[in-house]
Amino acid sequence: MTTIAFPLPPEDRGSSPHTGYTRAHWEAVADGLLDAAWKWATPGRALLDLPGRPSRSGVRSDGLEGYARTFLTAAFRVAGAEGKDPHNWLERYADGLTAGTRTAGRDDAESWPLILDHTVFGQPMVESASVAIGLRLTRPWLWDRLDPATQDRAEEWLRGALRHTPAPNNWYLFPYSVAGFLESVGRGDAETARARQRALDLLEVWYRGEGWYADGDGRAFDHYNGWALHLYPVLDAYLSGDAELSARYGARLSEHLEGFSLMFGADGAPMHFGRSLSYRFAAGAAVGMGAVSGHTPLEPGVSRRLISGSLRYFLDRGSAGDDGLLSLGWHGPHDATLQEYSGPSSPYWASKAFVALLAPAEHPLWTADEGPSPSEGPDRVLSLHSPGLLVQSTRADGIVRLHNHGSDHVRPHEGETASVADPLYARLAYSTATGPTASANTADNHLSVRVGGSRSTRVRIHPLGAGHGEGWGWAASWHTPVFPEGAPTSPGLRVESVTFVRGRYELRVHRVLGAPAGARAEQTGWATDPGGAVRSELSGLHGWEEREEVRAPQGTAFTRWAALPRLGADVEGTDVLVALASLTAEPDPVPLPAAVSGVNVDGDSVEVAWADDGSTTRVRFTPLEVTHLP
Repeated sequence: MTTIAFPLPPEDRGSSPHTGYTRAHWEAVADGLLDAAWKWATPGRALLDLPGRPSRSGVRSDGLEGYARTFLTAAFRVAGAEGKDPHNWLERYADGLTAGTRTAGRDDAESWPLILDHTVFGQPMVESASVAIGLRLTRPWLWDRLDPATQDRAEEWLRGALRHTPAPNNWYLFPYSVAGFLESVGRGDAETARARQRALDLLEVWYRGEGWYADGDGRAFDHYNGWALHLYPVLDAYLSGDAELSARYGARLSEHLEGFSLMFGADGAPMHFGRSLSYRFAAGAAVGMGAVSGHTPLEPGVSRRLISGSLRYFLDRGSAGDDGLLSLGWHGPHDATLQEYSGPSSPYWASKAFVALLAPAEHPLWTADEGPSPSEGPDRVLSLHSPGLLVQSTRADGIVRLHNHGSDHVRPHEGETASVADPLYARLAYSTATGPTASANTADNHLSVRVGGSRSTRVRIHPLGAGHGEGWGWAASWHTPVFPEGAPTSPGLRVESVTFVRGRYELRVHRVLGAPAGARAEQTGWATDPGGAVRSELSGLHGWEEREEVRAPQGTAFTRWAALPRLGADVEGTDVLVALASLTAEPDPVPLPAAVSGVNVDGDSVEVAWADDGSTTRVRFTPLEVTHLP
């Protein structure tokens, strides 16, 4: 474990037997992160120019990002303490607001960049939401004490978010949040009402059921559900006291948490899946918001276990470096985790986790004893039909796996090309203990078809269904293999995939259709550190001819260097391939081939007999049907 760069209170293993963390720890972490970041403020306090590689938006936008995202931490910290501000954080942010808006848009040392369309360096629109929420949370102690001229300038700058075009996804909730603040201080009008209604209308379009929103018009289901699409409307309803909005969006948040709460490992790690993972413990924001608002199915002690477990997981593994700054990465710095919009201050969207501080010290979130997280209970399998996800947790090692048969990062108007393939979405499986390999290395958890020396990738995912029973579950999808070299596709080539799980086992069944002569299929397993406690296995059950171990020298977010198993087989026309995979940290697991006592493949039907209890799993492709019989 890494030494944390700022002091924390003593652990309390009485009320917090799992993490030792209390509300006082959350306040201390907030103060420690703020103190480290403020060492990099400009003289007028308008920008926090943290060290590191700039984002594509440029250093001025990055400096605003440093101000806005840390302001969110400070706002939750002070509002949760009912205005008590022993470190005078709000005085600094008031000074920065005054300096940043005095000549907004001017190219000088303090002025904030203007808010423009998302296509024209639009990052300030993202930050406007954090500024607005921060001002709303701290109104009695900051906004109400500003002189009228500064208030007017701040409003004019914020209204840029209402007058320009957001990116076609969760960005529409940024003007929504700005409008909510302006209305809360008596500055609402038709423009603010329009921005709010527009966002609420889009939420209805993007809501797909089971507590899951798509992040835009496509099928991107990821952590943005929790730290954006649920957080903003539920927080707004909570602050405004709007019972109707609270009931509608709170019910969706509660349903989301039914499944999402299982996506944290027993060590506190959230699922390593989707973009913007450098926001780290922001993954717990929805859990905290649920506890604060009362819209949660979780017991208070379980909610605290999840949020404190996630916070401690990252702090113990070096997310805040020797200087106390959050780095760009996962544990520590990790380039492959990043996106081109990531800048030195980007990780401070982790601030959203501090929404939990809105629960006062006497709230059950802080007074109840910590309970075990869902992944620390019995082995569980949960299928989520709407997003096309399958969640699998095992008590023996506390690892949670996510099998992806429905979430991609391709917008409806975009074509399928290998250039848009994203390792953080394209893989068949993700976990709380492993990360995907970098794009230049062999892809983990992937079924590729090799044609003319070019290996295919999976871009757009078409879900075929999902379901679960007692201790087992499945999910299925199909995709068109896309090639980075040569012709982008092969006519008629298609791959249908089914993942069936029980215990730690993953039955992976693929039907390759339209494979040209000379094609070769390859299936990879989990990428792990060969000398580590977490082990990856992959065994061919039908159709596979060769097995080898390949290397990923660029490693993953969890290990500097990784290895992964790979199966291979020549295919032509239609072929059915069956494999068994496992990711486990059990000290002495049963050898993988011994888990299955028999396999029978008849045309497009597969039947697998399990050795432990004699149960049988059947997969049929036409029509798709998956059953499991004792």
